[in-house]
Amino acid sequence: MVKRKKNLSSDTTVDANAWLVTFSDLVMLLLTFFVMLLTMSSIDIKKLKETFMHFSTPSGVLEFAGSSEITDFATLIKKYQTSAGLLVIDQELIKSLLMPSLKSDKNIKGTLKNFNELISIKDDARGITISFHGDILFDSGKTTIKKEVFQFLDSIAEAMESCPNEILIMGHTDNIPIKSRLYKSNQELSLYRGLSVLEYFLEEKGLSPSRFFVGGYGASMPLHPNDTPEKRAINRRVEIIFKYL
Repeated sequence: MVKRKKNLSSDTTVDANAWLVTFSDLVMLLLTFFVMLLTMSSIDIKKLKETFMHFSTPSGVLEFAGSSEITDFATLIKKYQTSAGLLVIDQELIKSLLMPSLKSDKNIKGTLKNFNELISIKDDARGITISFHGDILFDSGKTTIKKEVFQFLDSIAEAMESCPNEILIMGHTDNIPIKSRLYKSNQELSLYRGLSVLEYFLEEKGLSPSRFFVGGYGASMPLHPNDTPEKRAINRRVEIIFKYL
């Protein structure tokens, strides 16, 4: 029996451009890969670690809540910057770090009845931020620091001496126009308040001026709408910021 050779029909053709399909898929994969690399290069590593912490530890675990390892504010700054944990500290611990002698000082204890409303600590894109709200640092329309809060500033100054971070001191006011012969506007008042805090650290505590930056925002960056006395008091603040290294 003679087998016939299969004759390729002239109608069967090979698409010379078929390789472009595979090539385009490869290019698309490479493009996706490089976009991913670019995205990862701009990610805040600390925030990324915090996100993974939610998956690697049980919810509700607060690394710094009542931690016996933290004995002063300088330790807090150092530990937080090298930790993947979240900055969650109970107010009593903050109070003890900023004011070790609070319990024995009746004058300050009376001044700080609403401690949680007057002093707050958090972290944001700039760094670890300590905010003094309301009139805890200054009397209304004034730029002279109250003597009662020197011990708070002293605790912060000790942390500054122990940490190499650059420091931002930013003043803020509410939106009520100022009535003063000394200061033309709220922005000028907020700037001079920031300068007063800086002056305390430089002249009273002997810190180097090269690490400090001072600014005054006036009423341009409120935390809340200025529609109640309570909210205006929160918006009047001086922020001391330990910039991230």
